Formats: sequence, C-alpha cells, structure tokens
Amino acid sequence: MAAPDPVYAALLADKLAQTQVQQAALTSAIADMRLARSLTVADDEHDPEGSMVSLDQARDAALLERTELTLAELGAAQDRLVAGQYGRCESCGRAVPDERLQARPEARRCVGCT
Repeated sequence: MAAPDPVYAALLADKLAQTQVQQAALTSAIADMRLARSLTVADDEHDPEGSMVSLDQARDAALLERTELTLAELGAAQDRLVAGQYGRCESCGRAVPDERLQARPEARRCVGCT
C-alpha cells in the first residue's frame, strides 16, 4: 500500500481543524442562547425579538447538524486516504478530479455521479 498523499492529508487536516472550530463556536452559541432564554420569560408570540431568537436558534442547530455531518465525512475521507482508496469515486470507480478534491477534500464521488 502506498503512503497517503501528503497534499491531501494536509487538506483534510486543515478542513477538519476549521470544521472543529466551527463546531465549537456553534455549540457555544447554542449553549449561550439557551442560557439567556432560561433567564428571561420566553413569549415568542408577543415579543418582537422572540421570533428572531427562535430563528437564530433553529439556524444554529441546523448549522451544527451540518457541521457534524461534515466532520464525519472528513473522518471517513481520512480513513480512505490511509486505506489507499482516497480519490476514487465510490459509484463509478473513476478518479475524482483534483479540482473537486481541492474544493471538497471529503468528496466521495466524481461530479458525474454526484
């Protein structure tokens, strides 16, 4: 088995680090918002800012969910890299173009199979 490509290993590590920072920020924002809401009377129906707070909370929760999925995809990509399977489309078996891997290092499929 060939050694993992250091360029893609670095790309994956960089994106993983960035995504972990994003996850921590979102987790903190959600916790802060929950704490703030627990200290006040929540009346979203009559509070002009209540609906915005609810939207912000829903947005952050959705972003956190997407971030956690990205972390899982990045981990799977690192596993594929170590196993020598990185950069091959999981659907058709062709090489995933370098441009796609540069943009989305966690990509599992070529553009045609996406």
